[in-house]
Amino acid sequence: MTGSLHTVFHSTAFILTRDVVVAALVALWLGLAFRTRRDAKRRLDDGWLVGLATLIGFVPIAGPLVYVMFRPPETLEETHARHIEIRAIEERLSRPEPRCPVCRALVETSYLVCPVCTTTLKEPCVECRSPLDPLWQACPYCATPIGAAVTVDLDTALSAETAALARRKRRPRQTRPTALQ
Repeated sequence: MTGSLHTVFHSTAFILTRDVVVAALVALWLGLAFRTRRDAKRRLDDGWLVGLATLIGFVPIAGPLVYVMFRPPETLEETHARHIEIRAIEERLSRPEPRCPVCRALVETSYLVCPVCTTTLKEPCVECRSPLDPLWQACPYCATPIGAAVTVDLDTALSAETAALARRKRRPRQTRPTALQ
């Protein structure tokens, strides 16, 4: 029996299998250490800490597990994105609410006039009637250039207006029937 175990352990198939398993374990060990270093570079901005995490990653099996337990929860990119988002929210919250410049009543950004004192806040677009910011060069809703002269024939406009007035005059006024009639 001891002879048969000796032949099994010294056989070419066993030695080849042993060498393949050892090579796979070494590759796994080096791969975990490499993965630990790469992850540490994404999560830590201090070179000394990245080096320390890499050294910890070289400790077989326990090293990468210890690193995973104590690594920062966010990558540097996620931290940067979170800081930008917080800064944008703080800026939005620090902006004052829009108010009428005359009576200081709260107004919406889409108002053309103040509902309290009727001060003109914004001018409407000549095409789509959307409120326009004074600094805009074109209407963002219909792409009409702001300040472009409307080319309407004055005679045509006046005749259209007089025709509308004449139509209103020709229409008989409708009166409501009362209960006495």
